[in-house]
Amino acid sequence: MENKPNKAKKHFSFVFMGVSGSGKSAVAEAVAQQMKSPFLDGDFLHPRANIEKMASGHPLNDDDRAPWLKAVNSAIYAMQNTHSVSVLVCSALKQKYRDMLREGNTGLYFIYLKCDFELISERLEKRKGHFFKPEMLKSQFEVLEEPVNNHNDICFIDSSKTLDEVVEEALSFIKKTVAQ
Repeated sequence: MENKPNKAKKHFSFVFMGVSGSGKSAVAEAVAQQMKSPFLDGDFLHPRANIEKMASGHPLNDDDRAPWLKAVNSAIYAMQNTHSVSVLVCSALKQKYRDMLREGNTGLYFIYLKCDFELISERLEKRKGHFFKPEMLKSQFEVLEEPVNNHNDICFIDSSKTLDEVVEEALSFIKKTVAQ
């Protein structure tokens, strides 16, 4: 009997990205529940100084974000090494932030939830109990570098659709990607 080498099972992480209020957490949580996959909101990895800065109405700069992005990168690595599919939320507003998340993490895909300023502003006005201040949305749109799919690892979803529609579109992308 011939011994065939076992093909290592590929692991995947899907990062829901976009500006605050685009629906990242709601969509990612719903997707994770339906996939029975672990979920992590990258906001939970912000250092205390970042949370305090945002809570006082000041936007983060690249220096503020660097340790946070390293923590998210490590979380992706840990999740990929323990689960076949994992779901995370991280704004990943700039190309260099997405590149930092890619470092050492194969099987990483981004799901970009895109929506216009006016609708997101309305959503943020209604949101309670979050340290991100709605008036900081303008700075997020100024920082945002919309992704270019030059790594073939990005799914674009219009998040002005209903939550169910966005979740279904994300699930479809994830299932298609995992099946390849």
